[in-house]
Amino acid sequence: MESRRGRDRRVGQKPTDVAVAGRRVPAAPDRSLLSFADQPRFAWSTEDATVVTGGAALTLVAHGPDRFEAVKGDARRLFESLERPDDLAEVARPRLFGGFAFHEAHGMPADGPWQGFPGALFVLPAIQLTQTAAGTWLTTAAAGSDRHDVAADRLERWTERLAALPAQSPSGPPGIRRRRPRPDRSGWRDQVETALASIDGGALDKVVLAQSLSVDLDGDLRVPDALARLAQTYPDCTRFLVDPSGAGSFFGATPERLVRLSGRDVDTTVLAGSTGRGETSDEDDWLATELTRSDKDLHEHEVVLDAVRDQLAPMTESITTADRRVRTLATVQHLETPVSASLDRDRHVLDLVEALHPTPAVGGMPQDAALRAIREHEGFDRGWYAAPVGWIDADGDGGFSVALRSAVARGNRATLFAGAGIVADSEPDREWSELQLKYRPVLDVLE
Repeated sequence: MESRRGRDRRVGQKPTDVAVAGRRVPAAPDRSLLSFADQPRFAWSTEDATVVTGGAALTLVAHGPDRFEAVKGDARRLFESLERPDDLAEVARPRLFGGFAFHEAHGMPADGPWQGFPGALFVLPAIQLTQTAAGTWLTTAAAGSDRHDVAADRLERWTERLAALPAQSPSGPPGIRRRRPRPDRSGWRDQVETALASIDGGALDKVVLAQSLSVDLDGDLRVPDALARLAQTYPDCTRFLVDPSGAGSFFGATPERLVRLSGRDVDTTVLAGSTGRGETSDEDDWLATELTRSDKDLHEHEVVLDAVRDQLAPMTESITTADRRVRTLATVQHLETPVSASLDRDRHVLDLVEALHPTPAVGGMPQDAALRAIREHEGFDRGWYAAPVGWIDADGDGGFSVALRSAVARGNRATLFAGAGIVADSEPDREWSELQLKYRPVLDVLE
């Protein structure tokens, strides 16, 4: 058994040389790999590809307001020291996987659901399995003086192990025996009314208030099975797993892309304004139409869209906004506007992540005032909820999503998170109902 801990490399330390090996392999059961692989484990699944990883060749950790710049610098130095085979397929290229905490002041909690989650964590996986419609690839990495031998040995051993892994039958949901919302309904009403008073007084235009829902389960949660169930219900959402060593498992199915960078091409999505699903297609259509006519939801959406344009403008030559549309998911419908841009020069994906996080869809406007209100009133630690999760490659390209429709789980306990955008026309009871809709993706795989 390989060590469960990667080599932590902090900011400013001398880079460690890294070797990579890889090959195309037969299709493999990614759920089984997640079940057998060492921590840290990551999963990233979109309509285009599914990537699952196990173990760490190197680990990058950062804290505080400079965490984006710190990770960017460490990532650049890491990839400069990385030796990649010329014949390695582009789809199988080595990547760093990880994410950030929502608040810059987030440290390394000693207890609670976010124990083991630092301000920023990225891992170069020891093993990386990439599956697409065109095929499956295994990539391995190792650091240190024996890096070539270790990477090659991992490639051979895991090629054999993947072929022998059984296709596991998924377990059923563990079931929920107790729920504890924070705040409760009365506390939520008080928080919304306080926010509305700040909006009426001109201190805020919008603030996104979140709630946590702690649940005790009837049995331990098998997170790979939960991800598989999310894939069945939310195939057009990004499913993710962040499972650091000695920590809980943070997972979800998020509909919101924060940013995707390829060369100088930027894609992002504005997702703000919500309603439920109907019992029939006609009711669905009626709800969607009402959403597109809702002054409250249209205002909320435009606030976010304007902010995203403003955040991207200093780094871009052009910004293009597609037509607004309704995005229909299994339990909720959203107003959505795709946004694309062309950069003014070569930049790193983390430059864009830092500029965009947090969008008003998960924070509010003005940003500083909204973040102060969140810290003062929410009464729990957001941790990595509503923060950027994703990947970085050697070119500085990458893809990040906003970690929504998510939970952090450990054993037979899980904590779910949901938020609602509060603007001048918000009603506490309606926003409470919206929270319950946003819990459904994770609740459905737990109960």
